Amino acid sequence: MGKFCSSLTHYARRTTRQVSVRGHKIGGLAPVLVQTMTNTRTLDTEGSVAQIEAIARSGGKLVRLTTRDEREAQNLAPIGEGVRRHFPDVALVADVHFVPQVAAVAATTADKVRINPGNYNDRGGKFEELIELCRERGVALRIGVNHGSLAKKIFDLYGDTPEGMAASAMEFLERCRELDFHNVVVSLKSSNVRVMVYAYRLLVKAMAEAGMDYPVHLGVTEAGNLLEGRVKSAVGIGALLADGIGDTIRVSLTEAPENEIPAAQKLVAHFASRPEEHFPEVDESLFAAYEYTPRPFGTTPVLWSEVANPEEYEVVEAVSHHPVQEWRSRLVGSAPTKPVILHRRYTTANLYDFAIEAAADLGVMFIDSLADGIRIENPNFSQEEIDEIALLILQAARVRISRTEYIACPSCGRTLYDIESTLAAIKERTSHLVGLKIGVMGCIVNGPGEMADADYGYVGGLPDHISLYRGKTLVERNVPQGEAIDRLVALIKADGRWTDPN
Repeated sequence: MGKFCSSLTHYARRTTRQVSVRGHKIGGLAPVLVQTMTNTRTLDTEGSVAQIEAIARSGGKLVRLTTRDEREAQNLAPIGEGVRRHFPDVALVADVHFVPQVAAVAATTADKVRINPGNYNDRGGKFEELIELCRERGVALRIGVNHGSLAKKIFDLYGDTPEGMAASAMEFLERCRELDFHNVVVSLKSSNVRVMVYAYRLLVKAMAEAGMDYPVHLGVTEAGNLLEGRVKSAVGIGALLADGIGDTIRVSLTEAPENEIPAAQKLVAHFASRPEEHFPEVDESLFAAYEYTPRPFGTTPVLWSEVANPEEYEVVEAVSHHPVQEWRSRLVGSAPTKPVILHRRYTTANLYDFAIEAAADLGVMFIDSLADGIRIENPNFSQEEIDEIALLILQAARVRISRTEYIACPSCGRTLYDIESTLAAIKERTSHLVGLKIGVMGCIVNGPGEMADADYGYVGGLPDHISLYRGKTLVERNVPQGEAIDRLVALIKADGRWTDPN
């Protein structure tokens, strides 16, 4: 029987080797570590130190910083000195794109270096040089593959697919193993939750077959903000944590970085406190573990409040501490004669926490094509609030589209405009365009590649200037920000995809 995780019948963490980052343990059954990323300029030492201290006070001890060039890589040293006057255990991670030499410099100043393997396209020695520098100082390495930014040779073989993402990561994990360097964490991120889940499952399966046990970093890129951002992240990250996959996580929100920490902590706590509980064995080959398969009934997933004739549905309530495993044990391999509605009761009083719990429990069942509807109960919230969460879960799983989708990056030191207020303004103008996907990206690093699924893109090109995209095609370059939203709306109208709000 093939398995992508340690157990499909009860919650059990996947066993991995342990990676150390300034004393913090990732993997090896250490508690799942939460992290975030600054949005200050990395050359702004004082501002970066202040923000990292705010993150540390919220509980974040692993903080990533934009590292665009050698000057920024060198400036991680004084930032670290400033932070550690009050928070000596905070670890700094250099986020490097494009230039291998920047990663080499960062390995002399940071506690961990994140690279995109798409930037190491040959065996000219740059990767080997980086490994030796990391080895000398005990620096950890994150191999961070992102959907939409695969190396050409991988793209030519696999396309922009979960298989390609997993293959890209495995190529560089093999190189690490050849070099006998194992202080490595790996990530496969996407703004498309299905792609993200399938890619991680394929990677974990490939690692198991290759005798590898590297820990993984989980995240949904460009998840957005507020309730939508938390639900989208929880569906993707929760789908994997439910199967014991995941050793460190980031909930990427288009908000202040310190806001990400409580959301991530809630996700971790939701799984960490679960007691042992066993269910009948489940064979992953009997459900859609690696690609989506439409349900046999051919209907749009429903909310319980929409159901006029309950007798036409089979309602399956999960009452254990492990709802995913409970539902799977009852549904996988069965041939239901009626559409299946999943039922779960909650008592959590905080709206965001409740949404994270429900999304982490229910979302994976729709990604795996095991259900046709949702019934959520919580006495603390109105039916309208519950239905909004349920619709966001279905949208994140991409089985029912009920609103505009915003693929919005969380902001970082590369961001070239005020993305948080801009996202709010774009939502105000376009939130009635149901089914349209709009990427709101701070810089060219994250767009257009990482907004691969977007219909339109609003991407920082120069400070306070925006480039507009139709899909991945550049339409207008360096539009003054004050004009850019109007021009985006005009582009949508010119394509015949605009409808007036009711």
